[in-house]
Amino acid sequence: MITKLFKDFIENEKAAGFLLIICTIISLSLSNSAISESYLHLWHTQIGSQPLEYWINDGLMTIFFLMIGLELEREVYIGELSNIKNALLPISAAVGGMIVPAGLYLLLNHGTITQSGAGIPMATDIAFALGILSLLGNKVPVSLKIFLTALAVIDDLGAILIIAFFYTKTIVWNNLLISLAIFVFLLVLNRLRVRNLIPYLISGIVMWYFMLNSGVHATITGVLLAFAIPFGSGDRKSTSYILQHFLHKPVAYLILPLFALANTAIVINSDWHFMLGQSYTLGIALGLIVGKPVGIWLFSFLSVKLKISKHPKDLNWKSVLGVSFLGGIGFTMSIFITLLAFTDKEHIDNSKIMILLSSLIAAAIGLLYLKSILKKRRI
Repeated sequence: MITKLFKDFIENEKAAGFLLIICTIISLSLSNSAISESYLHLWHTQIGSQPLEYWINDGLMTIFFLMIGLELEREVYIGELSNIKNALLPISAAVGGMIVPAGLYLLLNHGTITQSGAGIPMATDIAFALGILSLLGNKVPVSLKIFLTALAVIDDLGAILIIAFFYTKTIVWNNLLISLAIFVFLLVLNRLRVRNLIPYLISGIVMWYFMLNSGVHATITGVLLAFAIPFGSGDRKSTSYILQHFLHKPVAYLILPLFALANTAIVINSDWHFMLGQSYTLGIALGLIVGKPVGIWLFSFLSVKLKISKHPKDLNWKSVLGVSFLGGIGFTMSIFITLLAFTDKEHIDNSKIMILLSSLIAAAIGLLYLKSILKKRRI
């Protein structure tokens, strides 16, 4: 039985996906219009010691990661991931969907200055993926939605770990230890059954500040805070449920749209097509369009055949393949990792353009393929 919170999550993620598309179109249009200079300058407006774009990426996106962490916590305790046999299918799919794209990227970029971009094609954008899947209406079985959601949430966890371990350059240990000490303090509050959100949120802000100044990306704070917040029974009165329910709309309708607007503010030059032949852009395209579906489907198939996981009765391998293509929609997390992987503006902008193109192609293939097989029968 699907809980109300899961239904709310699906609905908000679908809406967020469509809103992200609109914001991306608007941002690209304004960036290449007569007011381009003013629009680009907007995102570099100084607020305190940093530009607006920085506060969106390092501040507001922490709230996005907090919501992802809360959803992951729910999946682990009472959702698809609470049963190890059920959990191993999306876990295997997510692992394959990270390893194969990264491998294909490194095949083209190993030993070059762009090899740090291997994490870019490893991510799936849950909002876009669910948004595209929703276009098929009630033809899509619930188990397929659950599989894609669990896959994308685990995928996000993988991206978070990649950010923490591979995109942290210099660590300021004092600040990191203070941040982790606050996390331990919150775990103690959890064990003491403190259910009031205020001490968690205030401590979370302080933890974010020290994490921000530790060298480890500040958005990691969101995930740590999520797992420190009491889950209880997971019902409507639980602290975790209350916060997750509250965050859905601000994240879907404010934070992610702002992220899309700020990070797709790209000036596309007349010779933009020359970047298509670069090893790092080819690696991104190959990873998202080919690596993602191959990795997700192959690892899912092998996990079932090797009896590591069990295959849901109302899913067949054709439908899993269709969802695997949707896994190639990178967008939010792929762009986020791009900002950490590269410092050169040309590399960043070219990567963003290729992420958009590749995600569009992956979405189109997945949608058309699923439409063709779901039209014949409900799976």
